[in-house]
Formats: sequence, structure tokens, C-alpha cells
Amino acid sequence: MSTANERVLELVSQFSAPDACVAHLLCDRHDPEAAAFRIVEPDFTLHTLTYGDLRERSERIAAGLVELGVGAGDSVATLMGKSAEYLATVVAILRIGAAHVPLFTAFAPPAVAMRLEGAAAKVVVTDSTQRPKLDGIVGAARIVHLRSMPAGAVDGDVDFADLVATKAPTPRPAAVGGRGAIVRMYTSGTTGRPKGVALPAAAMATWQLYLEYGLDVTEDDVYWCAADPGWAYGLFAAVLGPLAAGRTSILHVDKFSAEATWRILHDLAVTNFTAAPTSYRAMRVTAPSPVVLHKASSAGEPLTPEVNEWAASQLGTVVHDHYGQTELGMVFCNHHHPDLQRPLKPGSMGIPLPGWNTGVLSEGSDTPAAPGQLGRIAVDMGSSPTAWFDGYVDAPEATKEKFTADHRWYLTGDAGRVDEDGHYFFMARDDDVIIMAGYRIGPFDVESIIATHPAVAECAVIAVPDAMRGEVIEAYVVLREPVEDTESLSEELRQRVRDNLGAYAYPRQVHFVETLPKTPSGKIQRFVLRDQRRAEPTAADG
Repeated sequence: MSTANERVLELVSQFSAPDACVAHLLCDRHDPEAAAFRIVEPDFTLHTLTYGDLRERSERIAAGLVELGVGAGDSVATLMGKSAEYLATVVAILRIGAAHVPLFTAFAPPAVAMRLEGAAAKVVVTDSTQRPKLDGIVGAARIVHLRSMPAGAVDGDVDFADLVATKAPTPRPAAVGGRGAIVRMYTSGTTGRPKGVALPAAAMATWQLYLEYGLDVTEDDVYWCAADPGWAYGLFAAVLGPLAAGRTSILHVDKFSAEATWRILHDLAVTNFTAAPTSYRAMRVTAPSPVVLHKASSAGEPLTPEVNEWAASQLGTVVHDHYGQTELGMVFCNHHHPDLQRPLKPGSMGIPLPGWNTGVLSEGSDTPAAPGQLGRIAVDMGSSPTAWFDGYVDAPEATKEKFTADHRWYLTGDAGRVDEDGHYFFMARDDDVIIMAGYRIGPFDVESIIATHPAVAECAVIAVPDAMRGEVIEAYVVLREPVEDTESLSEELRQRVRDNLGAYAYPRQVHFVETLPKTPSGKIQRFVLRDQRRAEPTAADG
């Protein structure tokens, strides 16, 4: 048995145990003097939160939450900026045996309401900047972090300072067991309404494996995940995963900016960095700073090739693309760990993370496709020891769509292929695959070629109905700076696709836009472009 397989069984056993106590596994068992987080304030001042600090603060918050009536199995939401208080609140929620409901601060009030109501949140921990989004939402107590609020609290709100000053006894850390829900969150909704997912303690096994094998975060690394913890990748790769592994993580209190990212990478001498591809693209068009990165990674959407053309010279290392889903955790990696590291293949999201058995299913049946054949990326749940997902919350029809009839394979909803070496390649969301004159075309292939043009900041391609071909391709392009002769540029981009992919795949029209529709986490929503295009005149054949 390989070392990686032994580690899989060890972590699965640990987090799936009937007496698994999440507060112990993520906090209490670690050296109290060790740094859990290095927190960077908006003015770039730096302070350290040790595991001992995190335990003491989370115990006081947990006591206050219990006094408000929160118990094991309840849901507690956070709608607040990144801070030491946020970190301690998350651990406090888990300490009680409650489930954390992360709310991204960029959410509009309807998105907040939908998640709070769906998760039946008993308490919302918020701050003064986010508090107005809760107006009119009933059924939850509200705690307001008052550091920046000049006036008194809203009627019915609880002062955060009063909460932590409670004299109530410290609750004993709850043992929720492997199936106990620790996080209740919602899919990002790239193709439709978000669906509720209850992540159990057992899900932590794959996230710690990801930290160890995918990212290879070692004791010597200065590690930073810049993703926002309002989303699954940021929550687990920036907060819960490092805590499980006992590693030190960086938390930047302010919102993302490319300039601040460069400064933190330089000032803190970050050696291991992970962020969404959109973050790297933003960094690509700003002035760089000298960095000492050894490992760089990305997740959340496919990594387009122009990023690594730039990264090799400006970051001193190439970016390793990784793939995961809320329902699974991380599944495919271009691993950094030396035992699993392989030469990068352009466009590949790598090989399965230890603990996963995967395949590409044929379009016409639920059998594995031949190497190189486009099909449906799937996970063999029965032979994947880290698998835990068994359905969406109160959504049996949506759950049914995610599995084959025999319930063996979980269907990711993504189309792709696997080569003879076992490297997986993402092609498109199933709904985004373009069928034109008998060809099956993955939008990512076309987008990757267009994105290499120096004038292009980012792009998305969609299918538009066509009487002759069934569908034709149109591209939506965001430029790095204004261009006077867009007609010539359009033809240049079309020719670029003809030369590098084939005449069948070039976009018949190129639309230049200021922005692309995205989820709050930065994933492009092609279905929004398709809906907008349907309301416009039919595409010209071009």
C-alpha cells in the first residue's frame, strides 16, 4: 500500500469516526503557542493569532451563542468581513456542534435571505457594513459586530462585545461524528438556482489531503490562500484545511486587489500561494513586485494558458490548475507534492487526488469512454474513500440528476476527457458544450486561444442557434484597453482560432464588452450571455 493511500485511510478514519470532535481536530489538539493565522490588516500591519488564542476566543463566543439558545445541529451564519473575530466565530460554531453557514459579503439581500431561510439559521453574526442586508429577514437572532458602528445597535440586535463577555460556562466541545453537518452552504449557481449542501465532518478528510498533496503545504512554507472564505474553496483552503493540518495561514482582512496581493506576497515572503484564475489575471495587468514563490495554484474555473505564459517570468513559477466542487471537495490536481508531481500538460487539471476514483463516461451510456474521447466527468462513489455527498437538501429531483441510475457514478455536470496517461482535461459545463455541424466543441478550447492575444483581458464563448449549422459560436471579449479598430481585431481573433484549433470552431461574431457576467466567486456564467443573446436579433452567418 502506498504512503498516499495509507494517509487517505488515516484521515478518513479520523474525520469519519463516530466520536469525531471538530473543535478538537481543528484547534484544541494543536500546540497553543503555534501560529494559526498571520492576519494582515488593511494598512498592512501584521499580527498573529495562535492556536491558543483561537481556542480561548472561540470558547467565549461559543458560551455566548449557547446563551442565545444555539445548540448542536443548529445553523449559525456569518455575514462579516475577514478578521480575527470571524475566525474565532467559525471555530466557536463548530465547538457547539452547530453548522456554519458562510455568506459572501458581495451577496445582495435576496441571496442572503435565500441562504438564511434555506439553512434555517438561528443566529447571524454580522458587522455594521453588512447589517442593512438583514433588514426584513425574520426568524434569526442577529449579533452585530460594533467596532465601526458610531451609534447604538439596531433594536433586537446583540452587541458582539456583550456576547463574548458572557459569564456562562464554557461548553464542552461537541462530538458530532463523521456524518454531523459542520457547514451548510450553497452551490455557486453557474447554471441555475443554487442548491443546498450539508457538508459533514467526514468532508474534512479530502480537504486536508488537498492541503498535503495538492498544495503540498509544508511546515517551512509561508502559505496564503487568497480566496474569500464566503465560498467553499476559500473556507476550506484558507481556513478549515490549514487548521486541520495545524499549518499557519495568512488572512488578508481587506478586499482583494492586485496591488495589495503583490505587496503581501513580497512583504511576507510567501512561498505557497493559491487563488482563483481571475486573481492571477488581475495581477497580470498590474505592476509586479519581487516574490519568492515556490508553489502557485489555482481553482474555481479553468486556468487559461496566457496566465502561465506570464507567471513563469513574473512569479518565478508556473501555476498548477486544480478542480473541485462544493459537493466533493478537491478532486483533480496538478499536485505539488513530490510523490505525485508530474510534468504539467497545457490545459490539464491534473490527475485524481488520493482518495478519489474517477472516470469519463460516454455520452450514450454510463460506461467509461475511450482515452481522448469527450464525455461526462464522473466520480465512482463506491470506490472513492473520501466521497461523502449523498444529495442536496430537500431537493430529490436535483439529487437524482447528479447520479447515474445505479447510483454508482456522481456526475459532475462537466464535460471533458482523460488521456492515456490519466491526465484530465476540462472542456465545458455540460450545458455549455457547443454542437455545430456535427462537431462537439468545448468553449474553453476556443476561449483559451482567444485569451492568448495580448489585447484580450478575458473572454467567453457561447452557442447561438443557426438554421444551417444548428449552432454557431459567438465570443464575448473584454479588452485590456480600448482598441479603435475592433473590426480588424475581430478578424484577427477569428483567424487565431482557425489557425490554432480549426476552421469549424471560429466565432462567427465577436462582441466587445466591458465585463462578463460572473458569480460572486468569479466564475463566468455563460448561460446569462445565452439568455441575453436570445433576446437579440438572430446571429449573422459571418
